[in-house]
Amino acid sequence: MSFSLKHFAGRSMKIAALALAISLPLSAHAHRQWLLPSATVLSGNEAWVTVDAAVSNDLFYFEHFPLRLDGLVVTGPDGKPVQAVNAATGKYRSTFDVQLSQPGTYKIAVVNNGVFASYKVDGQQKRWRGTAETLAKEIPANATELKVTQMNSRVETFVTAGKPSKAALAPTGVGLELQPVTHPTDLVAGDTATFQLLLDGKPASDVEVELVPGGIRYRDKLQDSKVKTDAEGKFSVKWTGPGMYWMEASVSDQKTSLPQATQRRATYIATIEVLP
Repeated sequence: MSFSLKHFAGRSMKIAALALAISLPLSAHAHRQWLLPSATVLSGNEAWVTVDAAVSNDLFYFEHFPLRLDGLVVTGPDGKPVQAVNAATGKYRSTFDVQLSQPGTYKIAVVNNGVFASYKVDGQQKRWRGTAETLAKEIPANATELKVTQMNSRVETFVTAGKPSKAALAPTGVGLELQPVTHPTDLVAGDTATFQLLLDGKPASDVEVELVPGGIRYRDKLQDSKVKTDAEGKFSVKWTGPGMYWMEASVSDQKTSLPQATQRRATYIATIEVLP
């Protein structure tokens, strides 16, 4: 009997620990959002790419939940929108196809602008996520200690058919964005690439950028590297090896466009491929 009680006590502790882990907020080091194209460089006309979109612990492996495609934006080599097709969302990932009907570089992004709020009702702590339009409708009138954060996120990748081009890489001027100096589909192992981070269209200085090579599932160490942007928002990376890389940066400030919000958090994430 004593063995049985210890056994069930141990199981209860494990279940409690698991419940606590699930209840914690997402961390950049725990769950990563990403887009993964079937190829980043293609030749020939009328090419296609299939893109997977997910949120996972192990990069480019489906084991947590899908990345929603509500904010999917594809920009063609002429700088104009391109319609993605065959979009679907399953248990662990979303997928869609993009036809590369024009030669040049395409930018594929999932862009989300939302609101996070924390407040209390009758002394109980509550949290809410949604849009600015539904904020006033869904927060209870008797809420106290209301704190609102404006959220802007951009998750993207780049694909080139034929010769690389630059029109699709133009920033929108909203949130945190990447302005490539070295073309993002012309990266080679052993070379050094330079990029620039922009916040609302202006250089984002002193921002930490994290890079993690894919294949986390098959190694003991994360092998991540971190670098900070300079006064012009620029940073350089020397690629130690070929493969897919995940890039992430975030900024918090008080430059909100919502009167209810006291803080803004802008996040940028990209998947890029380094060739041998």
